[in-house]
Formats: sequence, C-alpha cells, structure tokens
Amino acid sequence: MTQGNKPPSPEPWLRGTLTDVPAVPRAVLHALELAGEDLPKWCRGLTDIQLNAGPAGLAPVAFHLRHIARSLNRLLTYAEGAALTESQIAAINTEMESSATSQELFAELDASLGRSAVRVRRLAGDLAAVRTVGKRQLTTTLGGLLIHVADHTQRHVGQAITTAKLVAAR
Repeated sequence: MTQGNKPPSPEPWLRGTLTDVPAVPRAVLHALELAGEDLPKWCRGLTDIQLNAGPAGLAPVAFHLRHIARSLNRLLTYAEGAALTESQIAAINTEMESSATSQELFAELDASLGRSAVRVRRLAGDLAAVRTVGKRQLTTTLGGLLIHVADHTQRHVGQAITTAKLVAAR
C-alpha cells in the first residue's frame, strides 16, 4: 500500500482514460504517460554525477532521458510525413554528452513528452498510410511508426531505470 492505505494506481493503460482517442494512438499516449511517471520516480533523485555516470560500460541515465526526448521528436516527424531538420540530425550527436544537470534533463524530457502527446493526438488518422524513415527512406506505415514510438520509449525507460538502480547502489 502507498499513500496511507490507498493501493497504488494502475498503469495508465489500465485506468480507462483517453477513450476519445483511437486504440493505437491511445496506447502510445499511455506509454508516454507511463514514461512521465516512471522516469521521475526512479531517476529524479539521482545526483548530476550519477545521472551522467556510465557504470560497467552502460549508457548513462542522462543519455536515455535525452534520447527519449529527442527520438520522440524524430520519430513523430517521420510519422507526420516530414524529413528531419538539420538541427534534429545534429542533436543526435549530443545525446551522449556528460554535462547535463537533472533540471536540464527533466525539463527537456517533460517538454518533449507534452509536445509528443499533442502530436500523437493529431496523428490519429489512417494508420495504413505509408511513411518513410531515415536517409534510406525505409518504408513503414503511420501505425507502425506510432507503435515504434511506444516500444522505443519504453525500451529506453527500462534501460534508464536499470542503470539508475545500478548507479544508486554503488
């Protein structure tokens, strides 16, 4: 039990929310909500040094927080049928920088999750619509991209939490 005698809240996808949104975009929104809940819970208490540490050759928590924020922007740009901008491409090369503060990382993450939720809601159209990804213009669908947004985000949330636990235990 948490918060007195109240049981913990179920994960976003079990709360019966966002019923006005079609199923696939709703699942993506729930994945973003879960990221917005889990990352602060497990990572916000780390020091700036811990956030930027890469124990045992693992990518630092800071990388995962930046990568989630920036990859959401890139993937949703493709989902919108657009190509990446030069600044989006340049930002990829700064994701491993080791000088970020907790405040900077969580401000970027929170802003990205909020903007991404708005963008996902706008993309609740024809999920079979063809989209292309990357320099090689690999073909996928809007639905495929949206599902990857959720999958990719949660993959990095898990890696960030595991790394946070390892760093905190040292």
